[in-house]
Amino acid sequence: MLAAAASWYFAKGFAATLEPTPACADAGATPAQTPGPFFKPRSPERKSLREAGMEGTPIVIEGQVRSTRCKPVAGALVDFWQADAKGNYDNEGFRLRGHQYTDDSGRYRLETIVPGLYPGRTRHFHVRVQPPNRAVLTTQLYFPGEPGNKRDGIFNPKLVLDLREIGVKTGRFDFVVEAA
Repeated sequence: MLAAAASWYFAKGFAATLEPTPACADAGATPAQTPGPFFKPRSPERKSLREAGMEGTPIVIEGQVRSTRCKPVAGALVDFWQADAKGNYDNEGFRLRGHQYTDDSGRYRLETIVPGLYPGRTRHFHVRVQPPNRAVLTTQLYFPGEPGNKRDGIFNPKLVLDLREIGVKTGRFDFVVEAA
């Protein structure tokens, strides 16, 4: 039955309209970007940056860390920091800062808020990704359709979140890094 369906499919010419499935490393490693002036080492380990009474639209950022050989990277350090809903960074403490480690499938999941805007930049998250015993990738993640994307000299369209509304705003991004 499957063979008959496939024959019909190809006879109708549908195969000609399909694009080949890309390999996971076709796009290469995730582009690096500046950490900006606000990185602080030794952030707390946590999966949620949200705190009681915090203003801002909730968002979940999730994805996978994979090697350029398409293998999940377990135990990769993923460190996030961002501005609050008003566009301010906490440079005294660790509000809206935290790190976590990917699971055995290379997955991470972060609960936070949508960062606010501040002069000269579009809306973004800062991220450092470090596979075990490998170099750190420092980059930023952006929002699709932001008016500031066109004016931001650092913006890179390869770093745009796949954004969806699934009960809560959800952004997905898979990092591709140099790893064993």
